[in-house]
Amino acid sequence: MSLEEKRVYVTRVIPQPGLDILNTNLKHVSINTADHLLSRKELLENVKGLDGLLPLLTERIDGEVMDTAGPQLKIVANHAVGYDNIDIPAATERGIMVTNTPGVLTHATADFAWTLLFSTARRIAEADVFTRALKYKGWGPMMYLGGDITGRTLGIVGAGRIGAAVALKSRGFDMKILYTDAYQNETLEKELGARKVEFEELLKESDFVSVHVPLLDTTHHLFDETAFKLMKRTAYLVNTSRGPVVKEAALVKALKSGEIAGAGLDVYEEEPKIHPELIKLQNVVLAPHIASATIETRTNMATMAASNLIEGLKGNTPPNLLNPEVLK
Repeated sequence: MSLEEKRVYVTRVIPQPGLDILNTNLKHVSINTADHLLSRKELLENVKGLDGLLPLLTERIDGEVMDTAGPQLKIVANHAVGYDNIDIPAATERGIMVTNTPGVLTHATADFAWTLLFSTARRIAEADVFTRALKYKGWGPMMYLGGDITGRTLGIVGAGRIGAAVALKSRGFDMKILYTDAYQNETLEKELGARKVEFEELLKESDFVSVHVPLLDTTHHLFDETAFKLMKRTAYLVNTSRGPVVKEAALVKALKSGEIAGAGLDVYEEEPKIHPELIKLQNVVLAPHIASATIETRTNMATMAASNLIEGLKGNTPPNLLNPEVLK
C-alpha cells in the first residue's frame, strides 16, 4: 500500500499546520471534530483499520485499542511530551512505534509554572473575583496580603528540561534554588548555585515547590499527607506535571488546615474531574491543563506529531521514537 492510501485518525482537532502535513501526504485522514473528549466506545470504534493514530494525552491507548485497530497499525504519534497514556510495552510487542513531542513545550510550560506561582502567592484569582464583583472601595493595608517571591527559596522536584527551565527563570528574583532528581544538574549548580538535596529536605526548606516529574509508580501520590506535613506553613505548591503525583484529598486537607499557604494546579488526579473541595477553596489557583497552550507551542507540537507519524508510515525511523527496540 502506498503512503497516500494509508489511514490515519486524529482524536481531536489540532492546529492547522499539523493537519496540513497529514493532508499533504495522505488521502484518508479522519478527525474527531467534536469539541469533547472521546468516550472509550468512540475511540474503539474510530481506530478500526488504521495504519496510524495521533492521540492526545487524554486517550488511553492500550492493547485493546491496538488490537481493535488491527495488525496493520504501525505508529501511535502522541500529541504530548508525556506518554503515560500509552502502553509502550504492548505497542512494542505488537510492532507499533510510539512517538512524543519533546522539547517544543519546555518554555511555555515553565512560563506557566511561574504564572501559577505568582498568581497563587499574590492571590490574583481571588483579587480578580473581588474586583469584578465591585467590592473594591479603596486601598487598604490588610487587603489580599500574599507571600513574597524575591529572595525566597524555590524547590524544583524533577530537574529535567522543564524543571531546569523554571529554575533558570528565577535569576531575576534572586532566589535560592534547591532541586531533587535522580541525576545531578551541573547547569543549575554552575549558573544558579543550586543545591541537589533529598526530597524531604527540599520540602522542609522551600518557600515554593514546583513539580516537574513524570508519572511513574515511584511518583504516584509523591505529595501525600506526609509530604505536606514537612512543608512550611508559608509554602506554596505548583504542579504542571501530572495530576496523580499529588494526592488531592491530602492537598485539600493541607490547604484547609493551613499546613501550606496555597497551591497552583494545572493538572488533576482524575482529570478532567477535580476534587470538589478544591473548587471551594480560595487559596488554590485552578487552570484547565493549559501550560503548553500558546499558539506557537501547540502548533509546534502538532507539526512534530504529524511529522513523526508520516515518517513512521513511510517506513523510516521517526525522530522522536520512544521504543526503538521495536525496529530490531
